[in-house]
Amino acid sequence: MNTEAVNLLFNGGFLAILGAAAAALAGIGSAMGVGIAGQAASGIVAEDPKKFGQALLLQALPGTQGIYGLLIAFIILQKIGLLGGGTLMDLTTVQGASLFAAALPIGLVGIFSGIAQGKAAASAIMLISKRPEEIAKGMVYTAMVETYAVLGLLISFLMINGIQI
Repeated sequence: MNTEAVNLLFNGGFLAILGAAAAALAGIGSAMGVGIAGQAASGIVAEDPKKFGQALLLQALPGTQGIYGLLIAFIILQKIGLLGGGTLMDLTTVQGASLFAAALPIGLVGIFSGIAQGKAAASAIMLISKRPEEIAKGMVYTAMVETYAVLGLLISFLMINGIQI
């Protein structure tokens, strides 16, 4: 294996950019969660079009993980100088690997919590199909999953802010 090629590939800048991409993976969970909830919403709206607003509200909740991942990706890109027309800072491998590691909590938690939140939202949508007055309970059940996405966001944010560049 060519050592020079490996060194070029796994330098600090590359690892930091890879970290920003890893954070953005939280969008996978949101896309899947919103899709799961959307399937349930379509079913109840087909039966009762007046429930569209309530179903849409519940369907939107799993979308936050992707927003959190995007936020962490932006923070990493800003920290390494790539936002605002700047050039990539000269980072050590340790700095780049640290930024990559800091992105993993929101990237991974975002995938799994987005899917779980989509399932909870789908169940809440089924709840309002029978009892529309119980939407608040369905939102609470769905929002409980959000707690873990927020914790992943907080961990990533604190880790990034602790990395000296």
